[in-house]
Amino acid sequence: MKKGAGPRTPDPTSRAILLSKRANAFLIERARVMQKDGRLLFLTQRGEEIEQFFNIPYKNTAFLLLGLGTSITESAVRLLAESGVMVGFVGTGGSPLLGAVDPVFMTPQSEYRPTEYMQDWMRMWLDEPRRLSMGRQFMKVRADWVQSAWKINSALTARGATIEDADLQRFSIAVQRAETTDAMLAAEAVWSRMLYARLRSAFAVDDFKREGGKRSKGSSADVVNSFLDHGNYIAYGYAAVAIYALGISFALPVLHGKTRRGALVFDVADLFKDAVVMPLAFEMGSDNATDQQFRNELIDRCLQIEVIDSLIENIKSCVVDNIEQDQLLGGSGRE
Repeated sequence: MKKGAGPRTPDPTSRAILLSKRANAFLIERARVMQKDGRLLFLTQRGEEIEQFFNIPYKNTAFLLLGLGTSITESAVRLLAESGVMVGFVGTGGSPLLGAVDPVFMTPQSEYRPTEYMQDWMRMWLDEPRRLSMGRQFMKVRADWVQSAWKINSALTARGATIEDADLQRFSIAVQRAETTDAMLAAEAVWSRMLYARLRSAFAVDDFKREGGKRSKGSSADVVNSFLDHGNYIAYGYAAVAIYALGISFALPVLHGKTRRGALVFDVADLFKDAVVMPLAFEMGSDNATDQQFRNELIDRCLQIEVIDSLIENIKSCVVDNIEQDQLLGGSGRE
């Protein structure tokens, strides 16, 4: 959890920051979240002799994860909804997600959202070839992002962890040849195994095997797995904010979750998980960092690269490109 400032007198003229520019993401555990005098506060509940109040700067917050031993009042939820803050309930340390609407995050319902992107998205989603085309665009964004991010990551370059041109070419060819969603997901699986192998070798986590549900108290491999779990749910938060900002339903995935609502969040989070979450989990896991240190560093890095802005622009570009391609082929495009 990133600490908030102490309680202060609210400024009635303050306005919420755009979703794409918000700096804060919080995980709160063993606390009661409440609204008081127009402020959003949490009261620690750790059984200590003196509990403390802390302020949550909700107008500059993208999403809020509520963990073990946490409760929230109705008035606090209303305040968060009015400011467009996503809320999700999670387990110890930030994973797994236990309960939320569209089983990813509880989306605010008090604001109007744009409709044009949802309408275009729905037209594409109902057309299998166009949905596959969107999947290919997502895969290209993912590969481009990880290549550029790894090149400027000093921790990776110092250890010789690189993405070779041949790796990118093989992945690109496999994605372009895929004629079904399953074939595209098979190409993705090969890509992910290659990335894990490079990181496992670079950070000498020889016994690493991707397994969810591990805790950061065991071997280096367990710590890395735990950080990957925690990092993924933070990534889902950023993805949910980007999708919500564009007014697109979480229930219309490109590749994942044919039988699960909310799976578009997983697709969008995958655009940057390989580039940011995965290498940081290995870097800090091999250094025996704490869960909180990892989460704080991940949130800071996401802020530095303006991840929500990037996700929004990538989604919008994919929609526009797909519409333009359809028009060139004689489709109707927007009605």
